[in-house]
Amino acid sequence: MEAESEPYVRLATLRTLHRVVADLNAARSLAGTLQAVVEGAVHGLGFDAAAVSLVRPDGDLVVAAVWELEESAMGGPSVLLGQVGSRESWDRLLGVSDHWGTLRFLPYDRGWAVASDIPRWIGDGPLPVYANDWHPADGLLAPMYSAGGDLLGVLSVDRPRSGKRPGAWTREALEMFSLQASIAIGNARLRAEMQRALARLEKEQQALRASEESFRQAFEYAPSGMAITELHGAGRGQLTRVNDALCRLLGRPRAVLRQQSFADLVHPEDRALLERTSAESGRAELRLSRRDGGYQWVCLRNSIVADAAEGPSFLLTHVEDIEDRKRHELQLAHRASHDALTGLPNSAELKARLARRLCNEPQTVGAVAGPGEAAHPSSYGGYPADSYSAHAAYEGLEGVDPYGGPVHGYGLPEAGPLPGLGPGYGEHVHAVVPADHGEVWSGPFRSGGAAPVDKGLAVLFCDLDGFKSINDRFGHNAGDSVLVEVARRLSQAVRDGDTVARLGGDEFVVLADGIGREEAKDLAHRLRNAIIPPMRIDGRAMRVGVSLGIGWAGCGMSIEEVLHTADERMYDEKRARGGAVRGARGERSHRRAG
Repeated sequence: MEAESEPYVRLATLRTLHRVVADLNAARSLAGTLQAVVEGAVHGLGFDAAAVSLVRPDGDLVVAAVWELEESAMGGPSVLLGQVGSRESWDRLLGVSDHWGTLRFLPYDRGWAVASDIPRWIGDGPLPVYANDWHPADGLLAPMYSAGGDLLGVLSVDRPRSGKRPGAWTREALEMFSLQASIAIGNARLRAEMQRALARLEKEQQALRASEESFRQAFEYAPSGMAITELHGAGRGQLTRVNDALCRLLGRPRAVLRQQSFADLVHPEDRALLERTSAESGRAELRLSRRDGGYQWVCLRNSIVADAAEGPSFLLTHVEDIEDRKRHELQLAHRASHDALTGLPNSAELKARLARRLCNEPQTVGAVAGPGEAAHPSSYGGYPADSYSAHAAYEGLEGVDPYGGPVHGYGLPEAGPLPGLGPGYGEHVHAVVPADHGEVWSGPFRSGGAAPVDKGLAVLFCDLDGFKSINDRFGHNAGDSVLVEVARRLSQAVRDGDTVARLGGDEFVVLADGIGREEAKDLAHRLRNAIIPPMRIDGRAMRVGVSLGIGWAGCGMSIEEVLHTADERMYDEKRARGGAVRGARGERSHRRAG
């Protein structure tokens, strides 16, 4: 190029630059752009060979593209493809080279600056005769930088076809070409990054769509109820999405449920539990209303679904039907606390009720009632909902709401404990033995000048007379039928709120709170009159009598003391009436518990 006239050379060079730059911009991939760079340097700028070393993410440079006009017998520079040189070695090489503008020229006599790790190939061209002749070991480098000044790579050219070291115009053309090459490489990298980002985004979107579809199918076709609840905004707490299983469980259409919240459906007694569960993202067993007006036992499991940027977004609730399990639990609890034959509370339940009613602190007669106390309670104050009332419906007993609490017997809610008392004595009403006006009496429940108490907790001990002969004569089946009938009659004779329990064998105990001594005698008379009429069992008329003893329970007394006192009174009456007396204390005439 230098041998031609200057104007012609410049015009030809400009045409060539225009063509090769157009080729650079036509390339769509990074590999295509790099190949266009080396081919443009060879075909457009008059060099026999060219190579591009590209900066890797780790900073080192790798030979990414080479091109040679005619492949040499020794393989040419193509053997350099893929070889890596350290950034430190390249920086030192560029630093010791002669600066030709933005180009770097390394003469053959400075070859010591080329580190061993820098890829290098030396051709077999002729040795120089004149000072400006090209030496086979000479090197011309064109560093390429990004718009921000970062090194993108180095374009290396070798063996000018003129045999001379490039002149000013060729150098300027190479500088212009390397600048355009830098822009093309930067654009190619940007396109490659965008393509990778688009591919990654498409892959993520596909995964998201697949995940959403999986969630939709798992939500809609789950065998148990599922619901999504809003956590923010005007619709906070509202059910925004429900599945078919929840609609079937509650008997409500989807459109109706989506206008409600769990707070609208929960049983009033379970509302506080629901609020705690929603706040804690936990688990709770509670009751939700059905369309037919009843309540369904369910287990709610909440999971807060959070957005990485905005925090908690909605509440995912799994609603499991536990009606059968709850019914089974209630049945087991009822069987553990009730007599299997008569359905009455058993001895353990009787003692548990007494334990809940009595505290360890005796109350003096006539003492002023504290806050929340009543002098003459009409029911068993301080009792929590008892197992009999909660579970009786499952055993066919009447007058009981298994979900709404008892309608008789120990029906007041349990409150927190008072200082110095055991659990279950919140709002406790002291039980005091009522005064007997017919006798002068003093004891742990009487204070000197206090006014006497007229009502208390009566304990009526009932023992059947003549039952053993029925049991021996007609068999245990007949005896069992008699016991069932006696239990029925006793239950009908007492007041609402009183307790009838079977202590064992043919012995029954009645607890009646808030009555006086005369009322207790009237109750004993009603019980006797309820039992003595003949009963027809298996086509036979059978009759039993009863001996009753009236005892009184007061705070400070032990359960054994209470029952023993009533038993002694019953024994005294049996002896006074000339009834059968047990030979050994505690012997029972009917051992079967049903």
